[in-house]
Amino acid sequence: MIQGIFFRDFIKQNADRLGAKGFVRNLEDGRVEVFLEGDVDTVNAMTEICRRGPQHAQIKNVEVHEEKYQGFKDFRIVRI
Repeated sequence: MIQGIFFRDFIKQNADRLGAKGFVRNLEDGRVEVFLEGDVDTVNAMTEICRRGPQHAQIKNVEVHEEKYQGFKDFRIVRI
């Protein structure tokens, strides 16, 4: 579960910096979903950034799943 709004902004800032495409959003159960597209190095770097989180974050678990390529044009914060 993520508390606060800075995690999504942190992920977006890093995705923009690295050129990753996709989205980040809060799920109704309190988890955060991050969907990433990019080259292998970019996705791996973003995965590590998700595992670390912003300063003072306490990340309990990160699950990685391969998904079908969607062709995102940018990286967005999505609100449900």
